[in-house]
Amino acid sequence: MSQNPQQIQICVRGGTILSAQHRVLRNTYWLLALSMLPTIVGAWLGIQMNFSFFRDSLLIGLIGFMVVAFGFFYAIEKTKNTCWGILLLLCFTFFMGLMLSRLIGHMLGGYSNGAALIMMAFGGTASVFVVMASIATVSKRDFLSFGKWLFAGIVVLLLASLANVFLQITESYLAISAMAIVIFTAYIIYDVQRIINGGEKNYISATLSLYLDVYNIFVNLLSLLGIFGGNRN
Repeated sequence: MSQNPQQIQICVRGGTILSAQHRVLRNTYWLLALSMLPTIVGAWLGIQMNFSFFRDSLLIGLIGFMVVAFGFFYAIEKTKNTCWGILLLLCFTFFMGLMLSRLIGHMLGGYSNGAALIMMAFGGTASVFVVMASIATVSKRDFLSFGKWLFAGIVVLLLASLANVFLQITESYLAISAMAIVIFTAYIIYDVQRIINGGEKNYISATLSLYLDVYNIFVNLLSLLGIFGGNRN
């Protein structure tokens, strides 16, 4: 049976689109793996220098962090179609490593099993990422419809986190950390499926989204492990 030329054209176009989506996903995973290296270096240097954005004033440190972070977001978005976008993304992950150094240093210096807790958090985060990315890849369910709910969850999470900066309530901190893990775990499925469905065509932007998901899961998981499983020196 002969095929209609229009049908052939549709098949070729569909194959091309599918190939492009797989290429974006593959490049995203490679760049995400690469972005972990500056994060590790930044965390190590931060520990050596006793780096802290929040040493003098918690509020000023928070404002400074937000300015730098959103500055990176803006610059990465503007250069995402060039090599500068990759460089800026790696610089951002180095900066996030510096920000992570305070928590890592606290774990290593404050708990006798701090190194084990860090490895547990790393392994747990990696496992969550692999499972959620696999679900997003093979599942036929449309997780993109959850986007508005996830965004609303982020807004609530930010407001609760800002409030607890001043209230310093331990129970609230635990609830916020648990909520963050759930939200960013769901965001992994959302972001990966967005790439697969062609909603995100730039692998630098995609990497930034997934990096933030992974980073937030790791930070909050490590914090909870320290509270519930840490052996103080």
